[in-house]
Amino acid sequence: MINAVLLDAGPWVAYLRRADQHHVWAREQFSAREEFVSCEAVLAEVCARLQYYGNDPLVALEFVKSGVVTLDFNLQSELISVENLMRKYRDQPMDLADACLVRMTEVEPRSLVVTTDEDFKFYRRNGREVVPHVLPE
Repeated sequence: MINAVLLDAGPWVAYLRRADQHHVWAREQFSAREEFVSCEAVLAEVCARLQYYGNDPLVALEFVKSGVVTLDFNLQSELISVENLMRKYRDQPMDLADACLVRMTEVEPRSLVVTTDEDFKFYRRNGREVVPHVLPE
């Protein structure tokens, strides 16, 4: 049983941008689930990508305000664990948002990451455990 569905930037941006190659898949993910959990690092990435593509980044904030996405991660208290993950996966490279999501799966073992990032195939939580995730086919 999944307790938390963790949302990465890729599906969030894809849902908001019809031109995105994963838009249809992202719509399916949002239709299949009522709520997502994420973190400020992912939200910042979503806003930056939307801005880059010429879309309104404020739309992402509406998802948080409406409760579709809950931001539930304290980077200050998890900083050492996140830093250790980023050091371990320097060769991938693991960005801050990815490290936060992997750490979130360590804190909540019964969670699933919804992502378009293939690196989640290689990331491990708690040293050797596969990070549960779903990717577009």
